[in-house]
Amino acid sequence: MKWHTSKYNKMKIPVVSLAVVFFLFSLMILYYAISPVDNKNYVATVTIPKGTSFLRSVNILEEAGLIKYRCLFYPLVIFKNAQCHIKAGEYELATSMSPMEIIDKLVMGDIIFYPVTIPEDFTVHEIASRLASLNLVEEEVFLSLSSDVKFLASLGIQGGRAEGYLYPDTYFLDKSMSAKDIMKIMVNQFWKIFTPEMQKKTAELGMTIPQIITLASLIGKESGNKDEKPFVSAVFHNRLKKRMKLQCDPTAVYDLKYFTGTITKKHLMRNTPYNTYRIDGLPPGPIANPAIDSLQAALYPAPVNYLYFVSNNDGSHQFSSNLSAHNNAVLKYQIKRKKE
Repeated sequence: MKWHTSKYNKMKIPVVSLAVVFFLFSLMILYYAISPVDNKNYVATVTIPKGTSFLRSVNILEEAGLIKYRCLFYPLVIFKNAQCHIKAGEYELATSMSPMEIIDKLVMGDIIFYPVTIPEDFTVHEIASRLASLNLVEEEVFLSLSSDVKFLASLGIQGGRAEGYLYPDTYFLDKSMSAKDIMKIMVNQFWKIFTPEMQKKTAELGMTIPQIITLASLIGKESGNKDEKPFVSAVFHNRLKKRMKLQCDPTAVYDLKYFTGTITKKHLMRNTPYNTYRIDGLPPGPIANPAIDSLQAALYPAPVNYLYFVSNNDGSHQFSSNLSAHNNAVLKYQIKRKKE
């Protein structure tokens, strides 16, 4: 009996020792988990790219000075089952945070979002430039995607050009997004706006979706006045019916990409595929990315017989039904400009 008791006691010693070690290690992990990395309150912005492995994510955090004692950080992450749930994105983290807080932020995906406003009637080049200025895309990559036939077809775009389908809106983007992700978000927003009812109306007009988007882009480029757009639309619809050239000034400089100057007679004489002073009918595609007002105007032109319009130089236009009235309006505009 004494022999058995002695053997039992000898076996119990290492078990108790292991339990004590485990208890002390657990206390150490707990203290580590809830203690700040340091008291300097150093703030670092780190980016976890898409597809980054758990080990690489830890390296990124360590290189940014946000992790001490990897040997304690690993078991903490595993204990929280976070190793497979870290979200990609750009984070703002501080050394005043505890490892537990850092892990929670990574798992929740509490990333930095950038509000990006794309104004209506921006061209694809202007959109690419704005996104690149915020370091959200490489401009050339975005532009290359905008003519990637296979990729665009997967987004429901036929014709191989994204121009016209990048809906103008305010987007909240993050730096883990690829150029494809961002373009997909914008195109999906277009399809949300361009409803099945609008697609049905397009067919009733005897037009295709690319044609109605092209017409809407011309309307948006000619006028920023919501109330006027149906009248601008009527002019273009009426001219198309009469087989008259559309003579839309912005089409003459579309190929110049970042044109911001005054359109002159010399521009209007340029021989380009989009210049509606030289070609018949609509240009081969949109010249910008129109918003809902221009799309609605293209589908529902005002019931008027106007064929001409000229700027009043105050954001509004003077509309005319015949050339004589139009010439008089142009003369008044020229006299007004000289007085100014």
